[in-house]
Amino acid sequence: MEATITYLDQTYTFNPLQPLDISMPLHNGELQPECFWAEPVQFDVIRVGSFVGSVAAGGSTNYKRVHLTPHGNGTHTECYGHISADENATIHNCLKRFLFVAQLITVQPQKLENGDEVVLLEDVKAQLQSIKSEALILRTLPNTDLKLTRHYSGTNPPYLEHTIGQYLAEKGVQHLLLDLPSVDREMDEGKLLCHHAFWQYPKNIRCGATITELIYVPDHIADGLYLLNLQIASLQLDASPSKPVLYTLSPVFPEL
Repeated sequence: MEATITYLDQTYTFNPLQPLDISMPLHNGELQPECFWAEPVQFDVIRVGSFVGSVAAGGSTNYKRVHLTPHGNGTHTECYGHISADENATIHNCLKRFLFVAQLITVQPQKLENGDEVVLLEDVKAQLQSIKSEALILRTLPNTDLKLTRHYSGTNPPYLEHTIGQYLAEKGVQHLLLDLPSVDREMDEGKLLCHHAFWQYPKNIRCGATITELIYVPDHIADGLYLLNLQIASLQLDASPSKPVLYTLSPVFPEL
């Protein structure tokens, strides 16, 4: 099955039956990624009187409570409400479209003199295609499935040079996705320079722009252009667990 989209006067085909999920699944217990000292995801069986919400335990249905921290447990998408006191700045209010043309690139964080590992603006620029995409997806090296279970808290994980946020805002990139816990340093005295630059907060806020962190892009997904379906829960919070899904785009050229 093939479908088509047209973006910037170029037509592309994609197969809606071949999705590429780049989210991290959430499950119960410790063996999953966490950052910023979030508690592990926990699924609790609901018990009310004689009712037990577990078929395995003899109940008629499975009925569980979920305990999670969007910013600290797995793939999540956030809006400028993350750094704002505006109660209306929620991901539900800010993200109104869900399909975007996205470019995936792979970058190697560079080690600075202070020992920090940082994705540099010059390395991002060197990888970008000439097409103006709506979203940018950053896959960092080394890229192993250890990312699916890594506990990042207190480890000073890699982050982005803050000028990347300004650069992407100037290019009109609305959605930034990456496989790190944050675009900013784990402990940066609350400056959050890349967050502020990307959202142009507080002077010229890009209300519809989002940042998605803790994705995982397996090696079999090649760098290139994709259709991104950015799925969130309808939560009136600054962030939501999310499920970004890609579809490979192939340009259609007119016959001569």
